[in-house]
Amino acid sequence: MSYLTESLKIEILMGANSMRSCYLFRETHPDLPPLNQGTISKIEAQYREMGHVRKVPSKRQAVVDDDTKLNLLLALEENPITPARQLARDSNLNHKTVLKILKYEKKRPYKMQAVQELLEDDPDRRVEFCNLLMTCIDQNQLSLVWIVFSDEATFTLNGRNQILC
Repeated sequence: MSYLTESLKIEILMGANSMRSCYLFRETHPDLPPLNQGTISKIEAQYREMGHVRKVPSKRQAVVDDDTKLNLLLALEENPITPARQLARDSNLNHKTVLKILKYEKKRPYKMQAVQELLEDDPDRRVEFCNLLMTCIDQNQLSLVWIVFSDEATFTLNGRNQILC
């Protein structure tokens, strides 16, 4: 239907009914693809609804000005763990708009994951544990068969694990 100009649409509307308009269009314009009744019905509905047959402009995405983008990025810079939904609420933007801005700026929203923290006395404890293990092995009180060595992996509550190699 994109090949139909405004004058062709008006010509179609001049027919008595949609079948007659189809036949007249085929006879008048044999070089163009044939129309069906559905196309003619859409043109008639557009004329009844809007009063014209001009091409209707499509809805464009809302344009976010540079100040809003800058404020959003500054808020993210101040607190990098702020969720995208919170940024959207604070800046009165749609959540998807915030995600598009973050994607365009190559910023990735992430979910904070709590991991174990290394404390000051941890290296001393590790050395103490290694010395205890070496003493047990030297005295044949511990067999290396009973020790399970594992690689680093992240286990989550939803049952998925990610092996870090």
